[in-house]
Amino acid sequence: MLVFSTSDKGGAGRSVTSCNLAYRLCLSGKDVAYLDFTFGSPTAGALFEIDDVARGATSGGLHSYLLGSVGFPAGVDVHAMTDRAALRSSASRAAKLVLFPGDKGGAEFLTVNDGMVHRCADLLSQLERTFEVVVVDLSAGRSAALELALRATALPQLRAHTVRWLVFHRWSRQHILAAAGLVHGPNGLLRVGREWGHDAVCLLESVRYVRTAVPSVAALSMMSHPAQAAWLAEQDEVLKRLASSNRLGASALLGTTPVEPVLQWREQVILDVDVDAHIANPATADAFVELAHRLLDDGTWESF
Repeated sequence: MLVFSTSDKGGAGRSVTSCNLAYRLCLSGKDVAYLDFTFGSPTAGALFEIDDVARGATSGGLHSYLLGSVGFPAGVDVHAMTDRAALRSSASRAAKLVLFPGDKGGAEFLTVNDGMVHRCADLLSQLERTFEVVVVDLSAGRSAALELALRATALPQLRAHTVRWLVFHRWSRQHILAAAGLVHGPNGLLRVGREWGHDAVCLLESVRYVRTAVPSVAALSMMSHPAQAAWLAEQDEVLKRLASSNRLGASALLGTTPVEPVLQWREQVILDVDVDAHIANPATADAFVELAHRLLDDGTWESF
C-alpha cells in the first residue's frame, strides 16, 4: 500500500501525525517505509529523534536518488538508530520501520522531469515489494513533490497498486478552505491528477481527510464563561457545516487527532510510556491507533 500525506498549508500537523501513524502501523505488525518528500525541509529524522539525519542524509538521500546520482537512496532503521532509548526498546514488539530521508541541505525541486518521475515510480514499486505500507510525506501545497507523486502513480507499473491520499488540515476556517482547494480547486489534486492520466473518480475515492489538533468543545466549555462556551459550540457547528459544504464532511473523514500539549511543545512520536507517565494524553495515542486501523480498513475507503 502506498500512502501519500499532503496538506495545502504548513503547520497542519501533517508530518508529526504521519510519523506517529507510521509508528503505530509498525506496532501493529506492519513493515513500514517512511519517505521524506518534504524536499525543502527534510527533517523527519528529527521527529524520529535520529540526530545523524535530523536535517537529512549527509549523502545519498532522496534528492540524490531522484536526480540520478545514486542507484538507491539511503535508508535508516528507526528503531536501531534513534537516539531515544524508549523508542529503541520498542523494537522487540514492533515490525520494521525504515526512514528514507532527503539530502541535508537539499531544496525544493523547481521542476519535475520524466527521469525523476520514472525513478520515483521504480523506488515506490521496489519498496512496496519489501514493505507492507509505504508512507510518503509530501511538501505542503501544490509542490513539485505532489506533482511527482501524481505523475508516478499514474504510470502503468503503479496503477494496480493500492494508493491512498491523506489530506491534513487543522480545525479552522482557513485550513478547511485550503484543504478543499487543494483537492477540488482549479489547480488541485483531482484536476492535475486527471491531466497526468488519473481517473478523477477513482482518485477522489482514494482521498480522505485528517483533522489535527481538534479541541474538545465540551472540555473548553467547562472552563469558559457561559457566553464564551455558547460561542465555542456555535463555531464548532459552523466549521462542521463548512467542512460538509466543501466535501470534507464525515463521509470523507479518516479521523481526527486532539489538541496535545506534548506535540505543541515538542513534535515527536508519542509512545505508550509517555501515556503511562501521564505526559501525553491517552486520547492522542488512541487517535493514532484508530487512524492506523482505519487506513488499513477497506470499509473506510468504500465510495462516498
